[in-house]
Amino acid sequence: MNEIIKILVGVLDSSDFWDLFKGNKQKQREFIERLTEQMRQSDMLQVELNKVEANHKSIFVAGWRPFIGWVCGSALAYNFILQPLLEFVLSASGVTVSPPELEIGQLITIVLGMLGMAGYRTYEKYKSVDTKNMKS
Repeated sequence: MNEIIKILVGVLDSSDFWDLFKGNKQKQREFIERLTEQMRQSDMLQVELNKVEANHKSIFVAGWRPFIGWVCGSALAYNFILQPLLEFVLSASGVTVSPPELEIGQLITIVLGMLGMAGYRTYEKYKSVDTKNMKS
C-alpha cells in the first residue's frame, strides 16, 4: 500500500498531470473525490481483513500483532531497564562480562510505526470518526 501511495504522490505532484485538467476545476475536484473514495474503500477493506484476522482461532493468524507488540515492549524494557541494571550488578560484583546490547535503531523504527498507527486511531477517536458506519 505504501508503494501505491508513493506512486500516487509522485503523479499528483506532477504539473504535467494537472495540466490534463487545465481550465477545468470541476474535473480536478471530481478526480480528487473519486481518488479519495477509492483510497477510503481500500482502507475499509483492510479494516475488514484485520477483523477477520483478529477473530481467527489460530495464534499464527490472530496473534502476530500482539506478538510484535510484546516483542518490542520486552526489547525496550531490556534495553532501557534490564540491561543497564545487569551491567551495574555485574560490574559491582567484579564480573567483566557485560550483557548484550540490542540494535535499538531498528527496534525504534518498528515501535514508532506501531505507535503511529495507534496514535492515528486515537486521533480518529478524538475527532469522533466512526469507522463502523462509514460507507464501503
